[in-house]
Amino acid sequence: MEFRADALERAARIRMVVMDVDGTMTDGRIYIGPEGEAIKEFSVKDGMGITMLHKAGVKTAIITGRKSEIVEHRAAELKIDSVWQGIKDKREAWQKIKEETGLTNREIAYVGDDLNDLSLLIQAGLACCAGDAQPEVKKISHVISGRDGGNGVVRDIAELILKTQGKWQQLVDAFAGNKSVPNYAQ
Repeated sequence: MEFRADALERAARIRMVVMDVDGTMTDGRIYIGPEGEAIKEFSVKDGMGITMLHKAGVKTAIITGRKSEIVEHRAAELKIDSVWQGIKDKREAWQKIKEETGLTNREIAYVGDDLNDLSLLIQAGLACCAGDAQPEVKKISHVISGRDGGNGVVRDIAELILKTQGKWQQLVDAFAGNKSVPNYAQ
C-alpha cells in the first residue's frame, strides 16, 4: 500500500467511507448471461472490512454509475448505510449524503478507480483507490491500495482507517473471543 505523508492524519478523522463498485468492490468485469442478467464478483475480504468499519461506528455508502440488483443485494447483506445507483454525476449523491449525515468532506473517505470518481476523490477528506486505478486517479489519491479492484481494496482502506484510529486491535480481540465488541457509536 502506498500513501501520502498526510494520509494517516486524514484517516484519523474519517467517520464514513463511500465506495464506488465496479473496479473497486469488483474487478470491473461484468458477466452478462443469455437472459441479459449481469453477474459481478465481490470479495469477502471487503465484506469483512465493511463489517469492521460498522463495528467501529464508521458509516458506509455506495455511489455507482450502474444500476444493479446484485449491488442492492450485496449492500443489504453488508448493511451499507446508503446506496446510490445509476448516478451519472456522483457529486449530487455526495452532497445528499453530507446533508443526511451532517458530515463534512474531511470526515468522509472515498474509494474509487476511474475517471468518473475524480470529482469525489478531489472533495474527499481521504481519497483512496485500487492498485490498478487509472493514473489520473492514483495521482490525486492519498492512499493507493496494494490490491487491485475486487481483491480486497476496501479491506485495505478499512484496516488503515481503523488502525490509525486505534480501533483495529480491540475489534480483532473481540472476533477472537478475548473481549466483547467495544461500543464505538458516534
